[in-house]
Amino acid sequence: MMSALKNLALLDARLIDPVAGTETRGGVLIENGQIKDVGANVTRANVGSGTDVIDCKGDVVSPGLIDMRASEHRETIASVSRAALAGGVTSVCVAPDSSPVRDTTALVDFFVRRARDNDSVRLYSIAALTKGLAGKEIGEMGLLSRAGAIGFGNGSVSVRDAQVMRRAMTYAGDFDALVMHFVQDPDLAATGVMNEGEFASRLGLMGVPREAEVIMLDRDLRLAAMTGARYHAELISTTLSMDAMVKARANGLKVSCGVSINHLTLNENDIGDYRTFLKLMPPLRHEEERLALVEGINSGAIDVIVSDHCGQDVEDKRVPFAEAEAGAVGLETLLPAALRLVHAGQVSLPKLLRAMTSRPAEILGLPQGRLAKGAPADLIRFDPDEPFVVDPSKLHSQCRNTPFDEARLQGVVQLAMVAGKVLHG
Repeated sequence: MMSALKNLALLDARLIDPVAGTETRGGVLIENGQIKDVGANVTRANVGSGTDVIDCKGDVVSPGLIDMRASEHRETIASVSRAALAGGVTSVCVAPDSSPVRDTTALVDFFVRRARDNDSVRLYSIAALTKGLAGKEIGEMGLLSRAGAIGFGNGSVSVRDAQVMRRAMTYAGDFDALVMHFVQDPDLAATGVMNEGEFASRLGLMGVPREAEVIMLDRDLRLAAMTGARYHAELISTTLSMDAMVKARANGLKVSCGVSINHLTLNENDIGDYRTFLKLMPPLRHEEERLALVEGINSGAIDVIVSDHCGQDVEDKRVPFAEAEAGAVGLETLLPAALRLVHAGQVSLPKLLRAMTSRPAEILGLPQGRLAKGAPADLIRFDPDEPFVVDPSKLHSQCRNTPFDEARLQGVVQLAMVAGKVLHG
């Protein structure tokens, strides 16, 4: 680990610009925590004798990843930060479903101060959309915004009451706050534990229909049209939802959506013989849905890719599938799992990184996520081809419930920096 450097140059790198969608060869010059210059002209001969140099040896250099959905559940700020940096994530939006729920200005302010004192990754607080995440009474969004909240969500619990959701969106629209919602009709999903269909029937498990997701999303999109609020569907997993988002954007709504890396790289068949580490909400879908979601990244129908990091203890997972808690850790495997799509020729590297860097930055109104002069020097260096086998015991998270247990992946992060300070590598 290195301390902050006034002048630093990353040389001989594959530079990925997610905004321009380009890949070039060159270097990055960093000064006072910002990118001073980038491109082919940044060479050892041009950076000056007072500049520290790192030879990237042809590795990829890109903006650090920005994860819009991760939970602090069963984690600490330190463990989340370590896992994020090891996975090339330099900015993390932390869900409000902590203990206690982050629904007051004091709790948001406390989180912001802890995050600042962490001196590591950039941690952003998503504050509770409703008090106690109970879906009954909207939070004090104006005060919570001033305390440092970057957006408002309800964790993994959908707001059932349409009138409450309308009030929340109206209130948020008054000061252009971002409403972030987990879309799943709780009544239609009921006791379902995996995707509804033939495979669930064969396993003897209750299913969650695709319609449970899109019904809630359709309602939210209509409310967004009524109120003019900025709205982000945190996780979509079906073509029904993707089509609804495309239509809403065509109608001029200020809406966006995300997909978890799990739903882009895994399907319901991976559950196999009741593998509880793959019990997720929304559930893993059919392979045809997965392929359509991948195409949604290519077309721009889906804006961002998230880890949906949610740590669970062994006792919550080593039980019968129907009784297991949903969720998986994912910060550390977000990038290498996503690179599966690049190696398979399904998504280009610039387009993939756009969904994890510049696009989330645009939605959140953040200055990072760009490989451009004047941008914050939140950067990562990684070898997209270096293979490794996921060993849960070596993960930096406090929990080990990874759906990629013993999977063969490619893509090792060699360096991660925030504001020009190298924190990993």
